[in-house]
Amino acid sequence: MTQVFKGSFTQQEPIPEAGIEAALAVLRGGRLHRYNTAPGEIAETALLEEEFAAYTGATFALAVASGGYAIGCALRALGVAPGDKVLTNGFTLAPVPGAIAAVGAEPVFVEVTEDLTIDLDHLARLVADSDAKVLLLSHMRGHICDMDLLMQICDGAGVKVVEDCAHTMGGAWNGVPSGRHGAMAAYSTQTYKHMNSGEGGFLTSDDPELMARAIILSGSYMLYARHRAAPPPEAFEQVKWVTPNVSGRMDNLRAAILRPQLADLPRQIERWNLLYRTVEEGLRNTPGLKVIERPAEESIVGSSIQVLLPEFSPEQIGEVLKACGARGVELKWFGGAEPVAFTSRYDSWRYASPQSLPNTDRILAGLLDMRLPLTFSVEDAGLIARIIREEVSRIALAS
Repeated sequence: MTQVFKGSFTQQEPIPEAGIEAALAVLRGGRLHRYNTAPGEIAETALLEEEFAAYTGATFALAVASGGYAIGCALRALGVAPGDKVLTNGFTLAPVPGAIAAVGAEPVFVEVTEDLTIDLDHLARLVADSDAKVLLLSHMRGHICDMDLLMQICDGAGVKVVEDCAHTMGGAWNGVPSGRHGAMAAYSTQTYKHMNSGEGGFLTSDDPELMARAIILSGSYMLYARHRAAPPPEAFEQVKWVTPNVSGRMDNLRAAILRPQLADLPRQIERWNLLYRTVEEGLRNTPGLKVIERPAEESIVGSSIQVLLPEFSPEQIGEVLKACGARGVELKWFGGAEPVAFTSRYDSWRYASPQSLPNTDRILAGLLDMRLPLTFSVEDAGLIARIIREEVSRIALAS
């Protein structure tokens, strides 16, 4: 009898009861705006920033409206101007090049490797050949490259690094938390990320001037002293006069929801990684399918999994998607000619100049992607792996 998976790939766990109670307290008090506090009161948002800075090891943290806003805020804080070139991954999601375009800059795409990380050889050539002074590094789908070598390349050329950690909150390279290598780091708390506030994000840095600019940019007006994970007041004395307000604050309601989730994040990461390793082991040695091996230096957060079908034609991949879908397993494909849902690719972003990335094209042509919500059990993960294995094997052996 053919097995069918009946779970949902978009269903999240409920918000923790502590978050619900904290949110109700905010609603009953009516003070949702982060700067609307009673005398002696500390805003939920300010407390969350303090806790997030402690969790990541960053000196400063800023809670904002979205991960995409955090990226754009970082670029503005670094002084990226219209016409500037900004390096970024050829394999990422649309908000990353979108943030570059939103400040009038030009994305310059870097090839991806079969490990789904940025190609450091191609990066080194682009750093040498272009006048780009910023790399917006996307840790796409949670895959972290050799950060020691990447920083050696960028530091040697005076290139500032902004880390997009939307998929690596809680991950690390060689024991250093994701987001702690570059000048600034952006995180997301959108529903499908590692903490869920619907929309939301963070920006972190150890640089007081950069963070002072970011806080003014986010819409603090002159209330920056109410932040608890911010630079001292003197850091704002110059930047407050010349930094525009590009409002993107987080509110106290979302902060209240997130604080219990942050406290529980280490346990959630263990649960994700158990699901990930279960699917990974279930797919290993499947005919025609390549599991992406994770290096020992990388501490992962397995909230999604990717595999490659390097020898499959587009027609065969379409058959895999259809067959797995009929059995309840939703796979996304990054090799399609047309963007679908979240799976747009660099040649879909026509606000950027046309660029040739042959290695990226080859890899994305066979790339399948799947979410692993924490509403799945380990048994669910095993069943999902068996379904994918059976359908991929059947199509591979029929060719």
